[in-house]
Amino acid sequence: MTFLSLDSIAIPDVHPDAPLVSRKAKLSDLDAIHELIGYWAARGQMLVRSRSLLAETIRDFHLIFAEPHADRPGGLVGVCGLHLLAPDLAEVRGLAIHPSMQGRGLGKQLVLACEAEARSIDLPALFAWTYQQTFFERCGFTRIDKTNLHPKVWSECQRCAFFENCNEIAMFRALT
Repeated sequence: MTFLSLDSIAIPDVHPDAPLVSRKAKLSDLDAIHELIGYWAARGQMLVRSRSLLAETIRDFHLIFAEPHADRPGGLVGVCGLHLLAPDLAEVRGLAIHPSMQGRGLGKQLVLACEAEARSIDLPALFAWTYQQTFFERCGFTRIDKTNLHPKVWSECQRCAFFENCNEIAMFRALT
């Protein structure tokens, strides 16, 4: 098995033509989720998530896997979570796509899975913190001023190492 690495963060390489399977996360996926998010966090593209936080919120995550084949490695190729913050708002968080699988619509597929789950429980709105404004605009989100966010968002933010110097962009999507 080959690995892609960056500053000691390594993720298993996957074959770009492998068949894909989508499903909700299980605790047995914890290490793979942590590695994929950690890969992008090490590049400054997203916030790092601890294993303990991922374990606490494992039911939030939708995953896409590349199925292994005799001549093709498989593994996690995409992750995205829907984290309920209040009866009227959830965060789309932890969106990460394997570097060899980007540009195939997998990110949008995961965001749409989160949106479908939100709609299934009658949630009226979603938001996301991101460095990828254009991507989220293509998913129907609009940029909003951070000061307009629900107070519950800020209670989550206080745990972040970048709380005092946050440079993420706030994005919002009404579902009703």
